[in-house]
Amino acid sequence: MTVNDEPGVMAKISGMFAKRGFNIDTITVGKTQKEGISKIVITVIGDDRVIEQVEKQLNKMIDVIKVIDLPAETSVIRELCLVKISASDQKKHDEIVKYANVYKNKIVDITPKAITVEIVGEPSKIDTFLELVKPFGIKDISRTGVTGINRDAPGEKQ
Repeated sequence: MTVNDEPGVMAKISGMFAKRGFNIDTITVGKTQKEGISKIVITVIGDDRVIEQVEKQLNKMIDVIKVIDLPAETSVIRELCLVKISASDQKKHDEIVKYANVYKNKIVDITPKAITVEIVGEPSKIDTFLELVKPFGIKDISRTGVTGINRDAPGEKQ
Protein backbone atom coordinates (compact mmCIF):
# COMPACT_ATOMS: atom_id res chain seq x y z
CA MET A 1 0.00 0.00 0.00
CA THR A 2 1.04 3.59 -0.43
CA VAL A 3 0.42 5.95 2.47
CA ASN A 4 1.04 9.51 3.54
CA ASP A 5 4.52 9.71 5.09
CA GLU A 6 3.50 11.32 8.38
CA PRO A 7 4.03 10.55 12.08
CA GLY A 8 1.41 8.20 13.52
CA VAL A 9 0.31 6.56 10.25
CA MET A 10 2.02 3.26 11.09
CA ALA A 11 0.48 3.28 14.58
CA LYS A 12 -3.02 3.78 13.10
CA ILE A 13 -2.52 0.92 10.65
CA SER A 14 -1.15 -1.49 13.24
CA GLY A 15 -3.93 -0.43 15.62
CA MET A 16 -6.53 -1.33 13.01
CA PHE A 17 -4.96 -4.79 12.67
CA ALA A 18 -4.99 -5.28 16.45
CA LYS A 19 -8.59 -4.10 16.89
CA ARG A 20 -9.85 -6.44 14.17
CA GLY A 21 -7.76 -9.41 15.32
CA PHE A 22 -5.73 -9.63 12.08
CA ASN A 23 -2.17 -10.91 12.43
CA ILE A 24 0.69 -9.20 10.60
CA ASP A 25 3.13 -11.88 9.44
CA THR A 26 5.77 -9.46 8.09
CA ILE A 27 5.92 -5.74 7.47
CA THR A 28 8.34 -3.47 5.63
CA VAL A 29 8.14 0.30 5.28
CA GLY A 30 10.13 2.70 3.14
CA LYS A 31 10.04 5.98 1.28
CA THR A 32 9.01 6.05 -2.39
CA GLN A 33 10.20 8.16 -5.29
CA LYS A 34 7.35 10.61 -4.49
CA GLU A 35 7.96 13.18 -1.75
CA GLY A 36 5.69 12.61 1.27
CA ILE A 37 4.61 9.09 0.22
CA SER A 38 5.77 5.80 1.78
CA LYS A 39 5.22 2.21 0.71
CA ILE A 40 4.20 -0.42 3.24
CA VAL A 41 4.30 -4.10 2.34
CA ILE A 42 2.39 -6.28 4.79
CA THR A 43 2.00 -10.03 4.56
CA VAL A 44 -1.12 -11.39 6.19
CA ILE A 45 -1.92 -15.06 6.66
CA GLY A 46 -5.58 -15.85 6.16
CA ASP A 47 -8.25 -17.11 3.83
CA ASP A 48 -9.82 -15.02 1.06
CA ARG A 49 -12.38 -13.57 3.48
CA VAL A 50 -9.67 -12.34 5.89
CA ILE A 51 -7.61 -10.81 3.06
CA GLU A 52 -10.70 -9.09 1.65
CA GLN A 53 -11.55 -7.67 5.09
CA VAL A 54 -7.99 -6.39 5.58
CA GLU A 55 -8.08 -4.63 2.19
CA LYS A 56 -11.49 -3.07 2.90
CA GLN A 57 -10.43 -1.79 6.31
CA LEU A 58 -7.16 -0.36 4.97
CA ASN A 59 -8.97 1.40 2.11
CA LYS A 60 -11.22 3.17 4.67
CA MET A 61 -8.22 4.79 6.37
CA ILE A 62 -7.59 8.45 5.55
CA ASP A 63 -3.79 8.20 5.29
CA VAL A 64 -3.90 5.12 3.03
CA ILE A 65 -3.65 6.23 -0.59
CA LYS A 66 -3.81 2.90 -2.40
CA VAL A 67 -3.94 -0.78 -1.50
CA ILE A 68 -2.90 -3.42 -4.03
CA ASP A 69 -2.42 -7.16 -3.88
CA LEU A 70 0.98 -8.56 -4.87
CA PRO A 71 0.27 -12.06 -6.22
CA ALA A 72 3.44 -14.17 -6.30
CA GLU A 73 2.97 -15.10 -9.96
CA THR A 74 2.92 -11.46 -11.17
CA SER A 75 5.26 -9.86 -8.64
CA VAL A 76 8.88 -9.81 -7.59
CA ILE A 77 8.94 -10.86 -3.92
CA ARG A 78 12.14 -10.70 -1.84
CA GLU A 79 13.37 -10.78 1.73
CA LEU A 80 16.76 -10.20 3.36
CA CYS A 81 18.07 -12.47 6.10
CA LEU A 82 21.30 -12.34 8.10
CA VAL A 83 22.13 -15.58 9.88
CA LYS A 84 25.06 -16.25 12.19
CA ILE A 85 25.98 -19.94 12.08
CA SER A 86 28.16 -21.75 14.59
CA ALA A 87 31.35 -23.05 12.97
CA SER A 88 33.64 -24.44 15.64
CA ASP A 89 36.21 -26.07 13.34
CA GLN A 90 37.63 -25.77 9.82
CA LYS A 91 35.52 -28.64 8.45
CA LYS A 92 32.31 -26.90 9.54
CA HIS A 93 33.60 -23.58 8.17
CA ASP A 94 34.23 -25.23 4.80
CA GLU A 95 30.80 -26.90 4.69
CA ILE A 96 28.97 -23.68 5.51
CA VAL A 97 30.94 -21.77 2.87
CA LYS A 98 30.09 -24.49 0.35
CA TYR A 99 26.37 -24.28 1.17
CA ALA A 100 26.43 -20.49 0.99
CA ASN A 101 28.06 -20.66 -2.45
CA VAL A 102 25.57 -23.24 -3.77
CA TYR A 103 22.69 -20.98 -2.70
CA LYS A 104 24.49 -17.91 -4.13
CA ASN A 105 24.48 -16.28 -0.71
CA LYS A 106 27.05 -13.78 0.49
CA ILE A 107 29.34 -14.36 3.45
CA VAL A 108 29.52 -11.06 5.31
CA ASP A 109 31.54 -12.04 8.40
CA ILE A 110 33.82 -14.86 9.48
CA THR A 111 35.25 -15.40 12.96
CA PRO A 112 37.00 -18.46 14.42
CA LYS A 113 33.66 -19.64 15.89
CA ALA A 114 30.98 -18.40 13.45
CA ILE A 115 30.08 -17.40 9.91
CA THR A 116 27.47 -14.77 9.11
CA VAL A 117 25.65 -15.23 5.82
CA GLU A 118 23.47 -12.75 3.92
CA ILE A 119 20.56 -14.37 2.06
CA VAL A 120 18.41 -12.40 -0.36
CA GLY A 121 15.54 -14.08 -2.12
CA GLU A 122 12.06 -15.45 -1.82
CA PRO A 123 11.13 -16.45 1.73
CA SER A 124 11.02 -20.14 0.74
CA LYS A 125 14.68 -19.97 -0.38
CA ILE A 126 15.63 -18.45 2.97
CA ASP A 127 13.63 -21.09 4.88
CA THR A 128 15.31 -23.91 2.92
CA PHE A 129 18.81 -22.55 3.59
CA LEU A 130 18.05 -22.12 7.30
CA GLU A 131 16.86 -25.73 7.53
CA LEU A 132 20.05 -26.86 5.80
CA VAL A 133 22.36 -25.09 8.27
CA LYS A 134 20.28 -25.71 11.40
CA PRO A 135 22.37 -28.77 12.41
CA PHE A 136 25.46 -26.53 12.70
CA GLY A 137 23.65 -24.34 15.22
CA ILE A 138 22.08 -21.00 14.42
CA LYS A 139 23.50 -18.45 16.87
CA ASP A 140 21.43 -15.47 15.70
CA ILE A 141 19.08 -14.51 12.91
CA SER A 142 17.60 -11.27 11.59
CA ARG A 143 14.97 -11.19 8.83
CA THR A 144 13.63 -8.00 7.25
CA GLY A 145 10.23 -9.26 6.24
CA VAL A 146 8.87 -9.49 2.73
CA THR A 147 8.94 -6.67 0.24
CA GLY A 148 7.69 -6.74 -3.31
CA ILE A 149 6.79 -4.95 -6.49
CA ASN A 150 4.43 -5.77 -9.37
CA ARG A 151 5.96 -6.84 -12.66
CA ASP A 152 5.00 -4.81 -15.73
CA ALA A 153 2.65 -6.69 -18.02
CA PRO A 154 4.12 -7.49 -21.45
CA GLY A 155 3.63 -4.48 -23.71
CA GLU A 156 2.64 -2.21 -20.80
CA LYS A 157 3.62 1.43 -21.30
CA GLN A 158 5.82 3.01 -18.67
